[in-house]
Amino acid sequence: MSSFAFSLKIPPLLTLTAPPSTKLLINTNFSPFFFNTCILRATSRRFFGAVGVSLRTISTMEKDKEIKEITGSQKQQLAKLIEEALKAAFPDVSDVQPLVAICNDPRHGDYQCNNAMSLWNKIKGKGTQFKGPQPVGKAIIENIPASEMIESSSIAGPGFVNIVLARQWIAKSLQKMLIDGIATWAPKLPVKRAVVDFSSPNIAKEMHVGHLRSTIIGDTLARMLEFSNVDVLRRNHVGDWGTQFGMLIESLFEEFPNWEAGSAPAIGDLEEFYKASKKRFDADADFKERAQKAVVSLQGGDEKYRMAWSQICEISRNEFQKVYGRLGVHLEEKGESFYNPYIPSVLELLNEKGLIQESEGARVIFIEGKKIPLIVVKRDGGYNYASTDLAALWYRLNEEKADWIIYVTDVGQREHFEMFFAAAKRAGWLPLNENDYPKTSHVGFGLVLGEDGKRFRTRSTDVVKLVDLLDEAKNRCKSALEERGKAKEWTAEELEQTAEAVGYGAVKYADLKNNRLTNYTFNFDQMLNDKGNTAVYLLYAHARICSIIRKSGKDIEELKKSGAIDLAHPDERTLGLHLLQFAEIVEEACTNLLPNLLCEYLYNISEDFTKFYTNCQVVGSAEETSRLLLCEATAVVMRKCFHLLGITPVYKI
Repeated sequence: MSSFAFSLKIPPLLTLTAPPSTKLLINTNFSPFFFNTCILRATSRRFFGAVGVSLRTISTMEKDKEIKEITGSQKQQLAKLIEEALKAAFPDVSDVQPLVAICNDPRHGDYQCNNAMSLWNKIKGKGTQFKGPQPVGKAIIENIPASEMIESSSIAGPGFVNIVLARQWIAKSLQKMLIDGIATWAPKLPVKRAVVDFSSPNIAKEMHVGHLRSTIIGDTLARMLEFSNVDVLRRNHVGDWGTQFGMLIESLFEEFPNWEAGSAPAIGDLEEFYKASKKRFDADADFKERAQKAVVSLQGGDEKYRMAWSQICEISRNEFQKVYGRLGVHLEEKGESFYNPYIPSVLELLNEKGLIQESEGARVIFIEGKKIPLIVVKRDGGYNYASTDLAALWYRLNEEKADWIIYVTDVGQREHFEMFFAAAKRAGWLPLNENDYPKTSHVGFGLVLGEDGKRFRTRSTDVVKLVDLLDEAKNRCKSALEERGKAKEWTAEELEQTAEAVGYGAVKYADLKNNRLTNYTFNFDQMLNDKGNTAVYLLYAHARICSIIRKSGKDIEELKKSGAIDLAHPDERTLGLHLLQFAEIVEEACTNLLPNLLCEYLYNISEDFTKFYTNCQVVGSAEETSRLLLCEATAVVMRKCFHLLGITPVYKI
């Protein structure tokens, strides 16, 4: 493993605690309906990470009033100009959306408008004055409104309009961002509120490496949407309800008779406790019968069984929080038990629409194109994932008023979500056109593999526990830092916090840089390497930029007010242009739900900066002020990328 050394600038830690559990008022004359509708709805809890927390709720939306005007991405600004040109040049052609993309070959231009060919296909043979796509492209150019944004435009091939942005405008936009803040570069998305359903571990089971991808990917998607001024509801749909709790509660009563005094097993034992209970449930008919009766008592609202269930859930939650704290992730729990009371009425709504049918003793919804139906009530009358998911979707659409509901799970659940979404469309809950809102999306992801190409496991064939994996990453970083003598230079707190920032960041980035649909191989040595496309390399690059600014001895805040950026050198212009593309990269990553696009952008920015710094002297040059401001702009964009990826930046090498 390559060695490295960093120092971390740590803001004051936020002391965040989950709100106190709702106190339950038990009425001795209550009905099961009262239990289901009143008590279980109180099982909404928040999970917080202690470091690097990003909180955005409806109340914090008020802060947007303090933010300067959000201009949107330069691609969006350019599209507005092209839209005006299309209306002016082709007033009789309706429903033409501007097609603007980054030029594949920068020698031709910065951006390209690709409307000419499709426009020509619409108007040819209809008495038009135009003779082909090239004249159509020329007409677009001639009607682009005058703008300081554009330096030049030209025609290439069959009507492609190549556009070069003005160097002065790029410089001015960068400087405006430095003064007004990068929040002014937030993308403008057609969504006001989104639900991101991610992580979702099962109660009484440890979080393992399989939950890593859902938690990391979901957190990054939530962060990008939050940055885009979308009100994001981060939902942890934990498995906290079902028949398995009957056997767990019955085992708890038998093996821990003093459980009410707090002698229940720690989570490390609870996983084995779960396995032992399941084994006994399958083999012991008497125990199975008692466990089934325990389920009835729990679902009926028996106080003793409810308390036992709550204690089992709380033990798991405390352990989940250790993982979320390490990752700096926060969620609000609304588990299966929260939605359970809504299932009967939601299924009745579907039944009234004629969607639910009887099939082989079960109640199902038939989906066109699928060989098997979507089962919503099992043969034994019990509910399942589909019934819970339908109830949750109804709640999110009608109670939480979400425009976009995003589910982050492994690709193995793809068919379930396809059928579930199709049922919702049949019910009229979702529009048939997938581009219309409200909409649902399944964010599937591949497996985490070991170096043997098989599912990542320990030598004992157990699935790797997430806490152990994260601690290993941190400990390896700490050892590398100690080998470089940083234990003598830094305080123990600095050493620990730097190891956490780099170790946890390396694990996150190694996952996020891959297309989420593919499997990826988990390798500590690769992810902790300080060369190549790794978090360590990128954190190093950011720290180096900060070092350049510090060594100049200049007050960067004063330079922002008094200095000016001038992108005279080609490498300066290339870096400046790519920095300005930050907003559209975030927009694309959000729209396509692909965090790897942001990782690729971050890596490319660091490479652009390296080329700039190699060819352009900063400190002591005639262009020092301009280039220091360009360094600062690069650092600001990189820090925002780190934030969106859930990675804590380091500031000193």
